[in-house]
Amino acid sequence: MAQSRNTTRGTTTKGKSARPQTTRSQSKSAQRNKSYSRPVSQSALKPHERHHFFGTLTLLLAMTALICTAARALPSDIQTWPFIPIVVSATPWFTLLALLALLLAMPLRRPLAALIAVAALGLNVYWQYPFFFPTNSLSQDAQNAVATAEAHTADAYARVMTFNVYKGQADARSIVNLVRDQRVEVLALQETTDDFVKQLNEAGIEHYLPYAHVSSSDGVYGNGLWSAAPLKDVVDDEVNSSASFMPSGTVDMGGNQIRFVSVHTTAPVTGYWGQWKRSLDELGLMRSHTDARYIFMGDFNATYDHTPFREFLGNRFVDAAHQSGHGFTFSWPTNRSYLPTFAGIDHVVLDTGMTAGQCQIAKIAGSDHAALLATISVG
Repeated sequence: MAQSRNTTRGTTTKGKSARPQTTRSQSKSAQRNKSYSRPVSQSALKPHERHHFFGTLTLLLAMTALICTAARALPSDIQTWPFIPIVVSATPWFTLLALLALLLAMPLRRPLAALIAVAALGLNVYWQYPFFFPTNSLSQDAQNAVATAEAHTADAYARVMTFNVYKGQADARSIVNLVRDQRVEVLALQETTDDFVKQLNEAGIEHYLPYAHVSSSDGVYGNGLWSAAPLKDVVDDEVNSSASFMPSGTVDMGGNQIRFVSVHTTAPVTGYWGQWKRSLDELGLMRSHTDARYIFMGDFNATYDHTPFREFLGNRFVDAAHQSGHGFTFSWPTNRSYLPTFAGIDHVVLDTGMTAGQCQIAKIAGSDHAALLATISVG
């Protein structure tokens, strides 16, 4: 019995010592496997995923820049499709998007994205560089003529200005002060009201620009011309426009009879995409009016990048900002803190044989547009 008890104890002791050894071995193996698997998920997979994500994002940015830039070349009928006019109005800004895509593509080693970004950059540079290189320089005589203390109306040079007064909400006194300081000889205003015209007169506009003609197609908002020299042969709507009355009058500039037109076309917004193009096409018909020399000033609701605007210019008219090479003249919007002034939709458009220079914009309180000024030579 004693022997049997000892045997039993020995067997029991041996069994107890064997079990813990097996458990420790398995535990160590499990820990080894666990510690080996951690670097794969946290140190290897995540950087790879991040690289793939940024690579895909870079490709998307490059493609967006190229597609949106190329929209400038679309036929005018396609540019009337919903929201395309808005995209095209921001064409120069896609240069920044393409540049960002290129800078990301290089360290990420994404040759396709880099190639697409370079294509977008190339197109935009090709289309925009004329704004920075004058095609026809303003003479020194013209620059001197508009630098005198007072405006002279007997020569072939003039400082001109156009401004959308935003339903008569712009500061009338600031406009008169700018006219005085810049020695403006011809002023075109859009979206005037009777009350606003009264404010202009009270601010003293007649002292600098005593001749005026304003017309309205709806009896509420109008477009107008103000001039330091007499306005002859005035009409309410030179263009026969479906957008608004575009008044005109002839000014004698050093023996040159120049017909000025205050322009305001339809805005490209929902429900009016087709009407937007129609109002620009109506302006385009003016190319066949060869009995007068024209200068169009106003809110065209289109940038130089819009095909309908370039079709209006044709081979007769030229955009002053594009010709002068003084850079972009972004004029809208000026009253939205969440948006930069990104679109040059206000223009001074000249007839054949005229030259423009000294183009600049000036912000005036109360409007969503900036004023556009230019010096012109018509001789």
